[in-house]
Amino acid sequence: MKKPADPAPHRLLPVAAAVVTVVLWASAFVSIRSAGDAYSPGALALGRLLSGALVLGLLCAVRREGLPPRSAWRGIAMSGVLWFGFYMVVLNWGEQQVDAGTAALVVNVGPLLIALLGSRLLGDPMPPRLLAGMAVSFAGAVTVGLSMAGGGGSSVLGVVLCLLAAVAYAAGVVSQKPALARASALQATTYGCLVGAVACLPFAGQLVHQAADAPLSATLNMVYLGVFPTALAFTTWAYALARTTASRMGATTYAVPALVVLMSWLALGEVPGPVTLAGGVLCLAGVAVSRSRARARIRAPRIVTAAGEPRSEQVP
Repeated sequence: MKKPADPAPHRLLPVAAAVVTVVLWASAFVSIRSAGDAYSPGALALGRLLSGALVLGLLCAVRREGLPPRSAWRGIAMSGVLWFGFYMVVLNWGEQQVDAGTAALVVNVGPLLIALLGSRLLGDPMPPRLLAGMAVSFAGAVTVGLSMAGGGGSSVLGVVLCLLAAVAYAAGVVSQKPALARASALQATTYGCLVGAVACLPFAGQLVHQAADAPLSATLNMVYLGVFPTALAFTTWAYALARTTASRMGATTYAVPALVVLMSWLALGEVPGPVTLAGGVLCLAGVAVSRSRARARIRAPRIVTAAGEPRSEQVP
């Protein structure tokens, strides 16, 4: 008799995809800060989206992915405008006003909004472990952000822009989730990226003008943002999102502020203090709690005693 395939590798693939997404999105905060000195917010967003769309288009051609079904286009278009377009512009603008750690903190209000919108609009469950993990991670994100905010001197405009980015991020995720039931992860990402690029076309003149004067390092950062945090990370995100709830995936991104601290340390030589490190540990601990599952209690069959009374046993 043929043994059934081991389901463990299939369960691990969405987790691995989520890890790739979180690491690459964390690196985006550092790259945005680096490229933002040479590129305006809209030009940087358009250059990033064009780079990503080119890579995704080539992947679609190689895999012979056709157009998404008509029923998926509403979600793809909404996520393209809100998440790929508006989110990237306002995040770039916000990171010109505040440091990467503070931006990561404020944008990570998004998972709370995703959980609320997902529960309201998609019927996502809100198990106690998810809520507890989100609370722990949010406390860690607050700790990280405050420790990196330079004594509270962050720009009010920058914080407001990052809050707008968080709202767009949450709305984009909730819009994309239904589309993934009808389109593949690659299709949803490719055409969402194209929609975002079209929405950012008014910044084309700025991109051409600024690319002529930008240092090579800034342009390479822009291309990196398009190829890795956009083309690759948004595809792995969509792959994982199609296999779990929007709330659980949103909670995973609470690890981003902790990773931003680590990457700033490695790339910029900024040594985090003990409070920052403690906040990072809380972020990661909260993600672990939110993604864990309660151990099921298996009820044993009813046993009839010699006296004829039924008795049942619970096996942990």
